[in-house]
Amino acid sequence: MIFQPTKLEGVYVIETERLEDDRGFFGRTWCQQEFAARGLNSQVNQASISFNKRRGTLRGLHYQEAPHGEIKLVRVTRGAIFDVVVDLRPESPTFKQWTAVELDQDNRLSLYIPDGFAHGFETLSDNAEVLYQISTPYVASSVRGVRWNDPAFGIQWPIDVSVMAPRDRDYADCNL
Repeated sequence: MIFQPTKLEGVYVIETERLEDDRGFFGRTWCQQEFAARGLNSQVNQASISFNKRRGTLRGLHYQEAPHGEIKLVRVTRGAIFDVVVDLRPESPTFKQWTAVELDQDNRLSLYIPDGFAHGFETLSDNAEVLYQISTPYVASSVRGVRWNDPAFGIQWPIDVSVMAPRDRDYADCNL
């Protein structure tokens, strides 16, 4: 696996290193030892899937507050998404800054998102399927979010939003 740091400390794009032959290829998408060797949380307590019927579906920006903060490894298994991470750590030099990466079924990239970041995505294709590996079990009472178009972040979403849950639409601006 090839770990590429982003402009947000602790957030990595992870590329699958492929061993190819006439059958296709084989590559690891997860290795507890490689994550731990880089000082990254290597604990996975649950895996989840998000299926999105329509292009332009926006999910997020979500996080779980302490003591149930989540670390996520996100990967697309079908279709394509514009995946966004926002730094919500007040002590961070990149507080309220964001980064994004296009994850799709062809590039097979993953995005590692540490605790302290909000996460969301917009689908760039119909029938997009997203796989999450998550460090902490889901705790409904700890789920929080910030508004997807909060001017404090200035996220430049690539296409018009066509589908969004009312909860995501109604989150407040970041008041951290």
